[in-house]
Amino acid sequence: MSFTGFPEAALDFYDDLEIDNSKVFWEAHRDVYRDSVAAPMAALTDELAEEFGDAKAFRPYRDVRFAKDKTPYKTHQGAFVAMGPATGYYVEVAAPGVKVAAGFYHADAETLALIRRAIDDDLHGSELERIVATLVRKGWEVGGDRVKTAPRGWSTDHPRIDLLRHRSLTVSRDYGFDEIIHTPELADQIRRHWREARPLVDWVVRRTA
Repeated sequence: MSFTGFPEAALDFYDDLEIDNSKVFWEAHRDVYRDSVAAPMAALTDELAEEFGDAKAFRPYRDVRFAKDKTPYKTHQGAFVAMGPATGYYVEVAAPGVKVAAGFYHADAETLALIRRAIDDDLHGSELERIVATLVRKGWEVGGDRVKTAPRGWSTDHPRIDLLRHRSLTVSRDYGFDEIIHTPELADQIRRHWREARPLVDWVVRRTA
């Protein structure tokens, strides 16, 4: 199956799911999820796989074992191409439209220590600064989990303290309801934007290998 875009029905499905997040609704609309969400996502990631690798489409079910919110279904469909532990490229469709992202989403203590040592290094840290600044200029939004002051062992006046604060570091672009999300051209746009974000992903992979 070739990718032809996400139909309006995909966004409508998640609009309705946000209102009625129940098994009754899900079972009544399972075919909409299959045909308008899961199948286009699989076709999209298949088109991108030759360059970026195979993607994992996340399950639509929420893990509610330890959550206060017991609604059973996720209100978005995401897919992730892993280039390293919790590091790679992401695409998502939901009621607000389509967005893409890249970076590292989680790091254990040992991996985070490697990343922070690399940020502290003038050569590698300055390289990351340039990468992030370039992505911001191109329209990416920087995100991720951060400590509020300085991580233990680092000074608040470190020249790259903003980067050192990150426990995860991602960049994202939101296409929203742009008409392109309903067309085959979305695959080319995502390919182009993931290429823009590749220096960030490669930097994290190299520094944590």
